[in-house]
Amino acid sequence: MRHVPDSERRARLAIRHALVPASWARGPEDAARAVVALHATDAPSVHLAVWARTRDTTPADVDRALYEDRTLIKQLAMRRTLFAFPRDLLPAVMSSAAARVAAAERARMIRDLERAGAATDGVAWLEKARADVEAALARSPSALSAAQLRKAVAHIDIAVPGRSGEQWSTPQILNLLGAQGSIVRGPCTGRFPTTRPLWTLPSRWLGGSVAAVEPSEGYRAIVRRWLRAFGPGTEEDIVWWLGATKKTVRTALAELGAVAVSLDGPALGWLLPDDLDQVPDPGPWTAILPPLDPTVMGWKGRGFYLGPHQEALFDTRGNAGTTAWAGGRIVGCWIQDADATVRVRLLEPVSDEERSSLDTQAARLTTWLAGVRSPTGYRSPAMRTATP
Repeated sequence: MRHVPDSERRARLAIRHALVPASWARGPEDAARAVVALHATDAPSVHLAVWARTRDTTPADVDRALYEDRTLIKQLAMRRTLFAFPRDLLPAVMSSAAARVAAAERARMIRDLERAGAATDGVAWLEKARADVEAALARSPSALSAAQLRKAVAHIDIAVPGRSGEQWSTPQILNLLGAQGSIVRGPCTGRFPTTRPLWTLPSRWLGGSVAAVEPSEGYRAIVRRWLRAFGPGTEEDIVWWLGATKKTVRTALAELGAVAVSLDGPALGWLLPDDLDQVPDPGPWTAILPPLDPTVMGWKGRGFYLGPHQEALFDTRGNAGTTAWAGGRIVGCWIQDADATVRVRLLEPVSDEERSSLDTQAARLTTWLAGVRSPTGYRSPAMRTATP
């Protein structure tokens, strides 16, 4: 059985994820493909993740891909997380991960509506909401915000208590319709580092509805891309990342002819059958990555690159803050000072060369941000400690 040690997993990570200069992506679209998709829950992270993987890309270049060329499409999918997907992956995503999220959210909302007495028939209520929102968007000459849709479709202006004490309202209804593919996130009235998305119809934003594929075909396509970018990974890694069942993942692995490999640990890893050759060490490298970066969030078992820093770099919900990398491992985080200067805070010793390289990365990002502060809701304990 082929053995892939942690050192080679780190080499694969560096090269496949476009984190070393020799492998840098050519633009936003290639940067997204390098990691399957870019996390988009935190508004600045899409732009910063592209910056980390390209040489000369500007925030305007990322906006162009998102809102003009529409080669990257924001879509709620795996683990009820918002991603920016390469457009060609959208049919696979909509039929599988997005559909699974939509089904779970729809069932929850139906129960909540009926339990709260907001509707005697939750199914009919949500169907009317869908039809009325689609009609409002069809009538409007331009995309609409959540606030505008709340006014145009009065009955979705509602607050419904959930079972755990939280409540949901118009934004969650629109998220459900987006996950179902009835509507899509379109233009944005904000620019980096903020985002204020507007909603529109797929026919207007994408030029038509997303092509339908069988769920099994969709999952197979996504797992193939994950293995190419993140492999080798364990079954547990893929189940967690995909937000799917073990049966779904095992079926996809079997259909792809994935090959089991041994890792520096008890669990088996998986690789595509044409990806078994050893990947050479790319040499010394450093990187600084944004909150929720796809590389940081790509596996459930993160020991081979995270080391002992889980509690320092993740919040209580498992969301990663900023990270600083040296030699394929996370060694710290970064923050911005009051004057928007990026500074690295180390959590373990590094060599003088690595420290110098990290400082160079920080200076490069400071210049790229050009005085713009990049606020985030995902602040790790290490980030809070490092903030003046």
